[in-house]
Amino acid sequence: MLVKRLIVMLLLCAVAGLAQAETRYVSDQLEITLRTGTSTSHSIVKMLKSGTPLQVLQTDPNTGYTQVRTPDGTEGWVLSRFLMDSPAARDQLAAAQKKVAELNLQDRKATNAYNELKSRNQDLTDQVNKLKEKNGQIAQQLSEIRRTASNALAIDSENKELKSKLLSLQRDLQSVRQENESLKDRTARDWFMVGAGVVILGIVIGLILPRIRVRKRSSWDSL
Repeated sequence: MLVKRLIVMLLLCAVAGLAQAETRYVSDQLEITLRTGTSTSHSIVKMLKSGTPLQVLQTDPNTGYTQVRTPDGTEGWVLSRFLMDSPAARDQLAAAQKKVAELNLQDRKATNAYNELKSRNQDLTDQVNKLKEKNGQIAQQLSEIRRTASNALAIDSENKELKSKLLSLQRDLQSVRQENESLKDRTARDWFMVGAGVVILGIVIGLILPRIRVRKRSSWDSL
């Protein structure tokens, strides 16, 4: 008998231990009665769910009831101990969860916006690098153009100097030509004068020689 009692006690302890190990929670789905008066003898107007916002009209501390108005305009009395100043924990949790969901959505949007800005920043950086490279090429081309322009200016200056020298030479050549023409004319006149002198001299000689010969003959005859 003692052994049987021990076995029964052990079984009861095991069952009690299993019962203690299992945990349950009270549901927060609570409904309260909205009555026409301040006692349970008054009829129920409707059932109000936990978290329903109510407008307080008056409070009866003697009966522990408060007269309220529901969002749809229904008026009645509820037990004051079922009312509280802040929303129900379930509603607060739902609001908190909604807020967390909104924050998560905003975080995702911010992350997407950041990634987009990062991508655009990379694109802008690439464009800036390309513009810098192109600017370097343009600067090099501009330097080459300036050098070429400088050479062109030097060549133009040399051309102007050569043109000035050529013009001076052309003027000198014109002067030389004019002098040559003048010399030719002078030479021609000189040769003309020489020729005329020779002709005149020949005429004079032609006139004088016969007389000289006549005189000589007369002289010879007189001897």
